[in-house]
Amino acid sequence: MFTHAGLLHLGGNMLFLWIFGNNVEDSMGPVRFVIFYLLGGIAALALQTAINPDSTTPTLGASGAIAGVLGGYIVMYPRARVLTLIFLIIFFTFIELPAFVFLFIWFAQQAVFGAIGLTDPTGGGGVAYFAHVGGFVFGLATIKLFAKRRSAAYGQPKYPVY
Repeated sequence: MFTHAGLLHLGGNMLFLWIFGNNVEDSMGPVRFVIFYLLGGIAALALQTAINPDSTTPTLGASGAIAGVLGGYIVMYPRARVLTLIFLIIFFTFIELPAFVFLFIWFAQQAVFGAIGLTDPTGGGGVAYFAHVGGFVFGLATIKLFAKRRSAAYGQPKYPVY
């Protein structure tokens, strides 16, 4: 959880943690958040290892633990708005999506890419997709055990989350 394959890998993980992590931390406090985060990373590693126990590829990064944060976020703040960059061939635009939609699409991508990686050993591209799935499911299942409160502001559709 504390090593990364490069600055782009680290930057991508930190972007997701920055966008979603502060709200989840606000719901449970810093000590519970650290425990939740670490347990999410362990759950992520456990599923990745269970799915592919013979892998010789190292599992690096915080994305499994951050996926746990995303799973918690979708339960706590499903209607919060997420400013999203959309690419359309050579054009791009920003749109606001409900967190539920954004995170559902993200999770579906991880599950599909993981399934493809099971059928094609070179299809995973070195990404531990089932670590993302494991962390996300952990967050979904346990957020209510850790969270003490939910900010009403993040549940309202008119407030974007940055």
